[in-house]
Amino acid sequence: METATRPVLSPQHSSLVLYGVITAMTYEYHIGGLDEEAVIAECGPMRLVIRAWKKGQPQIEVARKAAEKSIRYLEQIARCRLLLSRPISEAVKWPKVDLAVQMISSVKAIGDDDLTPMAAVAGTIADAVADWLVDQKMDRVIVDNGGDIALRLEAGETATVGIRPQIDNLLVSHVLHLDAGQPSWGVTTSGVGGRSLTRGIASAVTVVAANASVADAAATAIGNACLVEDGGIVQSPAERLDPNTDLAGLLVTTKVGKLLPGKVLKAIENARQKAELLSQRKIILGAYIALQNMFAISDGLKSYISPVSETGD
Repeated sequence: METATRPVLSPQHSSLVLYGVITAMTYEYHIGGLDEEAVIAECGPMRLVIRAWKKGQPQIEVARKAAEKSIRYLEQIARCRLLLSRPISEAVKWPKVDLAVQMISSVKAIGDDDLTPMAAVAGTIADAVADWLVDQKMDRVIVDNGGDIALRLEAGETATVGIRPQIDNLLVSHVLHLDAGQPSWGVTTSGVGGRSLTRGIASAVTVVAANASVADAAATAIGNACLVEDGGIVQSPAERLDPNTDLAGLLVTTKVGKLLPGKVLKAIENARQKAELLSQRKIILGAYIALQNMFAISDGLKSYISPVSETGD
């Protein structure tokens, strides 16, 4: 998911290679405790909340080490940023760096030629941190990279994830119920008003897959598919909003006016069909798609999701 860089104030520093060129700047980052169970790592576009448990006990020190690893992962991707911002359909000599390879693989799996590997960046970093924690013998792991979440659940472990019908509103309407029947999960969200640019008009698209990298790329693609023609939809060239965007030359949505119910349903159905296609190909489990006051849930997700009113939360 393409994101905009922002400064983070901190006493800690890391030299970072940005946008594929070596810079002389010192990049600031922050790692600290969020609460008794979570560590936060902030660096440029990344805001990572890390939680890890072993035998029911939170492992804060291990989570702190994972936070340090996350800065290295971000540096690794930054060195390849220019190449990773090229459309996946281009004949590019792609980098062989592990995380870059994963991003490329995830985006290729979606099958949309205009996506770039940066569509999977947030989920890929979340996965890398989560997998490192599993290597440290953690049995329950939740890594949240700005709403793109990697979960790892050993036998007997469970997790719930709230779903918001508007990406820029904290209201939760549904809850996902995940367990160790699948040890690795990715839950990611895209939409208008989020930290990334979108070509569609969805208020929120939440995707569930076997890992966050694929889910991230899929959420971008499904969000892009949520679109109809309407005078109330305002779009702008991506590079006007972010000169470093990987979407240069493409229109992205900046505002969605009130749409007639029929157009809302059509846009949601366009996105739902995209989600069902990816589900049929076993790329994702399913998707939740919301636009204004309407939503749809793809078939593969229905057994994992319930409204908040039915959860007791």
